[in-house]
Amino acid sequence: MKNLFVKIAAAGVLMLAPAMAQAAEGYSTANVNMRAGPSTRYPAVAVIPAGSSVEIRGCLSDVNWCDVEFYGGRGWVSGQYVQALYQQRRVYVGPQYYRPLGIPMIRFSVDNYWDRYYRNRDFYRERDRWSRGPDYYNRDRDNRDRDRGRDNRDRDRNWRERDRDRDGRDRDGRDRDRDWRDDNQRGDRQRDDLQRGDRQRGDRQGDDRRGDDRRPDRRDFDCRPGDPSCDE
Repeated sequence: MKNLFVKIAAAGVLMLAPAMAQAAEGYSTANVNMRAGPSTRYPAVAVIPAGSSVEIRGCLSDVNWCDVEFYGGRGWVSGQYVQALYQQRRVYVGPQYYRPLGIPMIRFSVDNYWDRYYRNRDFYRERDRWSRGPDYYNRDRDNRDRDRGRDNRDRDRNWRERDRDRDGRDRDGRDRDRDWRDDNQRGDRQRDDLQRGDRQRGDRQGDDRRGDDRRPDRRDFDCRPGDPSCDE
């Protein structure tokens, strides 16, 4: 009977062992981003320096990403950048080592995980879009960026068109100013020509008057009756 209780207790311990194993010690092999989800498309929450110790809290069964703890923060790192000690040697964390290392296989949910660890992060406000998957979120963001870029291009094109219109108006204004200056210059030249002609006509008329006003020959005044010079 005693042996029966021992066997039952041992079996219970073996059954509870995977549940009791909550973490395994690992080491980062490079300066690697710890992210808010199991993909490089999720936001980065910290950088784990090469050689730093991390606690592996669990890994996904379908992709080689693990939920790790680093200095009290939580996030996801690819298993190809995390090693663990297995049989006196370091191995890269992979599905074949999950059970021997005591690493539980877990699932990831944006809502639950982010509610627990990222409520104070800026990206938490977009949790609903992220919950549809990083590909959906980034595709939506790329579309928004394209729309914003298209709006910027349209705005730039409108500005250029307005600049061309303004240049056209300025050019028309400059042309009008040039025409106005040319008209004034022509008017000034015509006025100068008229004034010059008037002066020339006045000079000729003055010469004519001076010719008419020339004093008669002295003899017309000095000649007296009986003077022999009057007969000349």
